[in-house]
Amino acid sequence: MQRKDQAKKILKELTLDEKIGMIHGAQLFQTAGVERLGIPPLKFSDGPMGVRQEFEPDSWATINHTDDYVTYMPCISALAATWNRKLSSDMGNVLGEEFRGRGKDMLLGPGVNIKRSPLCGRNFEYFSEDPYLTKEMAVPYIQGVQNWDVAACVKHFAVNNQETERLWVNVEIDEDVLRKIYLPAFHDAVTEGDVYAVMGAYNKIRDEHCCQSDFLLKDILREEWGFEGVVVSDWGAVHDTEKAANSQLDVEMSVTSDFDDYFMANPLKKKIEAGEISEEVVDQKVLHILELMIRLHMLDGKRKSGAYNTPEHRQKALEIAEESVILLKNEDHTLPLKKEELKKILLVGRNAEEIHSNNGGSAEIKALYEITPLMGLKTHLGGNVQVDYIEGYEKDPKKEESDTNWQETSLENGGGSVKQQQEDEALKEKRAAMRKAAVEKAKEYETVIYIGGLDHDHDSEGNDRPDMKLPYEQDELIKELLEVKPDMPVVLIGGTPVEMGEWIDQAKAVVWGWYAGMEGGNAMAEVLLGEINPSGKLPETFYKTLSDCSAHCIGEFPGTDKVRYAEGIYVGYRYNDKFHIEPQFCFGHGLSYTTFEYSNLALDRTNRAITLCVKNTGDVEGSEIVQVYVHRENEPDIIKELAGFEKVSLKPGEEKQITVNVEIENGFTCRFFVGSSSRDIRLMD
Repeated sequence: MQRKDQAKKILKELTLDEKIGMIHGAQLFQTAGVERLGIPPLKFSDGPMGVRQEFEPDSWATINHTDDYVTYMPCISALAATWNRKLSSDMGNVLGEEFRGRGKDMLLGPGVNIKRSPLCGRNFEYFSEDPYLTKEMAVPYIQGVQNWDVAACVKHFAVNNQETERLWVNVEIDEDVLRKIYLPAFHDAVTEGDVYAVMGAYNKIRDEHCCQSDFLLKDILREEWGFEGVVVSDWGAVHDTEKAANSQLDVEMSVTSDFDDYFMANPLKKKIEAGEISEEVVDQKVLHILELMIRLHMLDGKRKSGAYNTPEHRQKALEIAEESVILLKNEDHTLPLKKEELKKILLVGRNAEEIHSNNGGSAEIKALYEITPLMGLKTHLGGNVQVDYIEGYEKDPKKEESDTNWQETSLENGGGSVKQQQEDEALKEKRAAMRKAAVEKAKEYETVIYIGGLDHDHDSEGNDRPDMKLPYEQDELIKELLEVKPDMPVVLIGGTPVEMGEWIDQAKAVVWGWYAGMEGGNAMAEVLLGEINPSGKLPETFYKTLSDCSAHCIGEFPGTDKVRYAEGIYVGYRYNDKFHIEPQFCFGHGLSYTTFEYSNLALDRTNRAITLCVKNTGDVEGSEIVQVYVHRENEPDIIKELAGFEKVSLKPGEEKQITVNVEIENGFTCRFFVGSSSRDIRLMD
């Protein structure tokens, strides 16, 4: 109550102009302060993997000083692949400290939208296809950020699952599906994470834009969940002065520099002065902002100062990257490579050398540095091993780049579209020649590693992918390389699943990396060389073909005017389990260089806990992620759902008893399945 009383006292001192200035952008990334009362502006910044570079106040031109290089953390999907709540908290703490170090008040993240389709361009910013895994990883991330007097802003509320026509597409979804699949992570962010801010989505639901939606912002967020924090619009997501003013939205932001003409700026002031809108609606918004400022110690001089680019932050980036790498396949113990036997290695594929930090939309990072796999392998092997590199394929030519950021025009053409692949004969001929050169060169090396996959020309805000295929004719290149080097490990880096059917049976070893931050290349080198044992697990299904995904088989993706979520609750592994579809790699899958044995399952239904023993039956230390799935007898349509998980580290031969807390509702008769993945069930009650 003290915070509310203090905010109300300050509110009485404010003029209408001052209040209006506090509820809309006065610069591209900040509102107006009230200097005479010591109220600072509210300063926002992307993004979920690091503090974004500085822009001019009223244009998308970068300032280009050296003081905004930062720690580049792994993407949110990489964090999810660790299945490690402690690392999620650690990442939040790193980002909170860095945002404060750069003088920011609000981190615009994390994104907790469910991965409904593997084609959504922003999936690398999101955790999972599963609501339980998403909320279990998002809550500690939020709490870590907010330890540093910085507000996390969970986004995009809600059902923002495509980039195509994202400003106008109307989502048609049953309310029970919304509540079971798409809202739980937002709910827990509010009720368990105590998140200080929520960002409304661009799209519509029930024919209302989300940032003006009474259903989402009033009925659910404020009244049902009791949220008392600040609701911020996505940049350019407000479309009507009266609707926005009378909604539970608190701050309107956009990408244009006509700040006084924003819907909640002068147009709102005029309507208040004309008696068309009550000034009380503005007062309520300002109270939310003032209470946030009090929580962040923005008014009392007791705020934490933060720091950025510290050695500790870089170490944490490495630890997360190490645990994010997923060993998808490893026949004949192809990996790890025997370091002492290596003399001459050829890396084929542009992702051996590609820098990923500086693209992807608003998640772009001005990284202090970024270790590529090529650099990582060279530094780990030293000068006695020759490590060579050949591109192997050509990317699509880029359009002429503007002097300003892409975001300047991000509200045009519906806000996003499906990326079109280029089919140019000259480009095809060039790729064929590069492919031939790579295959011929590979014949000269005893050890060849392919490092390809996706990039931020494909995983990016504003684009959805046209299909699940590897771009740049990589499938053909991988097939031809495997013909001459059958033991070649295939390493793929990306933020979303790809089809592998053309070559997966030929490949003995397949490793999945992500946009894994500034230390990603070191982490990948450590995994390939056996310096660490991979422990990542898939936070989403890797389908064999796009038609194995429910959004494309029985739902719609992407929609234009509207998109129907006709698949209902059958998202990801739920759909595959129900309709007996075999994925390429299932949800929760990830191999190790050792093996684990499960035994002695015991249930404690009163305390909602499962106890079991896990033993490392191999020769090297490793970590296993024990996953608990539940089947509720009164929900026969759902085969099983993730309800708990724990990560345990074991030395060779070591056995530990672990307890997994499970999320089940009272009154349900349940059956439990315990396993190493959603399809590798080891124990059941």
